[in-house]
Amino acid sequence: MKSHLSYFWTAICAIMMLGAVGQAQQLVDKTVATVSDGIRTELITLSDLRWQLALQPGVSLSPASSEDLNRALQTQIDQRLFALEAERLPSRPPNEREVAEKIQEILGYFPSTAEFESRLRAVGFNSIRDDNFERIILQRLAIERYLDFRFRSFVVVTPEDEEVYYREVFTPDFRRRFPGLLMPTLDEKREEIRSSLTEDRVAAEIEAFLDDARRRAEITILLPV
Repeated sequence: MKSHLSYFWTAICAIMMLGAVGQAQQLVDKTVATVSDGIRTELITLSDLRWQLALQPGVSLSPASSEDLNRALQTQIDQRLFALEAERLPSRPPNEREVAEKIQEILGYFPSTAEFESRLRAVGFNSIRDDNFERIILQRLAIERYLDFRFRSFVVVTPEDEEVYYREVFTPDFRRRFPGLLMPTLDEKREEIRSSLTEDRVAAEIEAFLDDARRRAEITILLPV
């Protein structure tokens, strides 16, 4: 965070930041929830929720609201369900280049690297090179790889699907939003339509998977947030 304060106020802010880091470290072992598939059990800590929020632009960390913490908890539960399933499949770990690219992608959502790193420090990380932060990135990459394999690679969009979408969805929507403009042809919009249909189907498959996984898993909330 770029400081526009005097030396005195900078020192005060530094003390407050150290307090926040100490608090995050003290809370790291406070388990909020557990997710089990009957064989393995994943723990979700309060620090996991704070780390989750640190990666979301515009979300307050000091203090984090109950609403934001509960949203982060649901996200963490979903990620644990994916992680438990992904562990069943053999996979090579992400390499350094993939980790670096993912970090750059996350940085792109924030105004500056300095602001992002200030959020990381507020929840107990040293920087984007912190081992715990890189562990989170590795977990996210593993989950993304599983999602690509489990869902996206099996989606099939036919030319007939594209034609129906163009006729029944794209055309009426375009005419409503852009009256009087020349209608793009199907061939001009085919790639965009295929991408939209693919993502819609992947999202539907993921939601169906999560509904089933939540029913099968044992999810226990131990500490209300």
